[in-house]
Amino acid sequence: MSIILNKNSKVLVCGITGSQGSFHTQQCIDYGTNIVAGVTPNKGGTSHLGVPVFNTVSDAVKKTSPDTAMIFVPPPFAADSIIECAYNDIKVIICITEGIPVMDMTRVKKQLTYLKGKGKDIILVGPNCPGVITPDESKCGIMPGYIHKKGSVGIVSRSGTLTYEAVWQITQEGLGESTVVGMGGDPVHGINFIDTIKLFNADKETKAILMIGEIGGSDEEEAADYIKKNVKKPVFSFIAGKTAPKGRRMGHAGAIVEGSSGTHESKVKALSDAGITVIENLSEIGKIVSSKLKTDSLKR
Repeated sequence: MSIILNKNSKVLVCGITGSQGSFHTQQCIDYGTNIVAGVTPNKGGTSHLGVPVFNTVSDAVKKTSPDTAMIFVPPPFAADSIIECAYNDIKVIICITEGIPVMDMTRVKKQLTYLKGKGKDIILVGPNCPGVITPDESKCGIMPGYIHKKGSVGIVSRSGTLTYEAVWQITQEGLGESTVVGMGGDPVHGINFIDTIKLFNADKETKAILMIGEIGGSDEEEAADYIKKNVKKPVFSFIAGKTAPKGRRMGHAGAIVEGSSGTHESKVKALSDAGITVIENLSEIGKIVSSKLKTDSLKR
C-alpha cells in the first residue's frame, strides 16, 4: 500500500510546456510515473514529451480520465488551475508553484470546502511544495528520485530540502520510505500534518512516521495532540528554526514567530509531551529512527 500516489495513478500536468513543467515532467516520466495528459491553453492538439496536450482540464479529463494533477502554472494563474482541476473531479491535486498570493489560496480553500460539502473530498498538496513520491511506483514533484527507497517509514514535511536530507538518511539506514509528502510551507495550504498522519496511520506498510516541521503556526502542536490520542505507531519529529529571531520570516512564508506562539520550544514541548521522539540534530535523523525501530523490534 501507499498513500495519495501509487503506480496506478493517472497524472495530468498543468503547465506542461513551460520550462519547469517540461523539465520535471520528463523526470517524472523517467521515474515511471504514468503521465497521461498535459494542459496548456492554445496548445491543444499537440504533443509534448510524448504526452498529448489539451487546452483545458475538462478536455483532458474527457479524453484521458486522470485522477491526479501536478501543477506548474505561473503564480498569477495557479489558483484558477487548482480550482479548474477540482471542479473536473481530479481527486489529488499537487501544486508545485511558489509565490501564489495568499488571497488567491484563500479563494481556493473556500472552493474546496464548498466541493467537500457536495461530497467531493479532494486532496490538495501544496502549493510551494516539492510534491509527493511513493518510491519505485510514482513521483509527482521536483524531488530527486534516486535518493528514495521502497520501505516502511512515512515522511511528511513542511520543508523541501530538509525532506531530501531526511529521506537520504533513512535510505542509507536501509529502512526506506512508504510515501513521502512535501506539504509546503505557505501560510494557506492544502493537506496538513494531521491529514497526512491519518493516512499513514491507516496504511499497513507504514511502520513508523517522521514529521519534519518548522517554527510558525500551530500545525505541529495540533498534530502532537492528535498523535497522542490516536496513533500507536512510532512517531519521530525534527523542528527547524531553533535559532531563528522572533518576528522575522525564515525561508517559508509560514515560518515566522510572533510573540510566544509557534516557537521552537513550544513545538518541541508539545511533541515530547505526546510521546513523540524529538530529534534535535538534523544529521542524526536516520541513526535515531533506525536505532529506535530496531530496539522496539527486539522488545517484541
